[in-house]
Amino acid sequence: MPDHVDSPLRRVHAAAIQLEGVPGRVDLTLERLEAMIVEAGERGAKLIAVPEFCTSPVPMRAEVHAAVLPRENAAVEMFRRLAARYGATIGGSMLIADDDEVYNRYHLVEPDGRVHTHDKDLPTMWENCFYTGGRDDGAFDTALGGVGVASCWELIRNQTVRRLRGRIDIAMTGTHWWTVPSNWGGLASRALAPVARRNRVLSENAPAEFARRLGVPVLQASHCGSIRSDFLLAPGSGLSVSYETEFVGATQIVDPDGTVLASRRTSEGPGIVSADVELGARGSVTPAGEDFWIPDLPLLVRGYWHQQNLAGRSYYRRSGRTAGLRAATGD
Repeated sequence: MPDHVDSPLRRVHAAAIQLEGVPGRVDLTLERLEAMIVEAGERGAKLIAVPEFCTSPVPMRAEVHAAVLPRENAAVEMFRRLAARYGATIGGSMLIADDDEVYNRYHLVEPDGRVHTHDKDLPTMWENCFYTGGRDDGAFDTALGGVGVASCWELIRNQTVRRLRGRIDIAMTGTHWWTVPSNWGGLASRALAPVARRNRVLSENAPAEFARRLGVPVLQASHCGSIRSDFLLAPGSGLSVSYETEFVGATQIVDPDGTVLASRRTSEGPGIVSADVELGARGSVTPAGEDFWIPDLPLLVRGYWHQQNLAGRSYYRRSGRTAGLRAATGD
């Protein structure tokens, strides 16, 4: 397949939503989300991105299992209803029970009710406690043209670029990107300060870097606010320490060359960004790489990623999967 396929440009008014949800409270989170989608629709948005885990933030806490939903659920129905009302395409991910597993499933809903889905390929860190990875490519043929979807750290892996490049006219993405702990004392805070700065830069630059490699516009919707989580210490063990942190990054709309058309940092709180975008592939600015990661991740972040992946997968096998499936069936 060629690196890109140029296609006719079409202008569409797009919006991306920055959400502050409530862990485990799908009802309250969806109430907030619906009001923001309605606001975007009333402003004329025809393409609306909402965050990853749009039904509940996902700290490592037991109440998050309550956010696992069956395939047909109130969130997807809300997407369908509002997509039809506003003639808009709406996309975001949520925890879904399907075929005896739990997935982080992105739903892209068109105005005619068609639903396209993508299961995030690799859970990130403690997300592994709640779901397992999928294998689909996340590229869809829609009334708007080719739409690719990706969630959070899928944006910073070259394998995501390889599976979407040359097939899409726009990328719809969402994130749930947290930072270092704030409650581990002054010594830890000082030691982790360089990692925190680098992590924040990575989170804010990820949509632009993704756009440059795909040669298409990118919509990125983020969570905001603070979260309290548990930090698992070792695979196979329930031992943990408290981990208080906040979401970082920015809700953005980005042109194919990486120019940010609209942005709202997570520190600014909930809100909506909007801009007119030209749908269509225009060729990449930056070649796709062969490395696993797109950016150069600090060694400590790579170690944190591997350690939490192992601990989270162990938890999912021991109890997380069963708890999520029970929640989805109402048991």
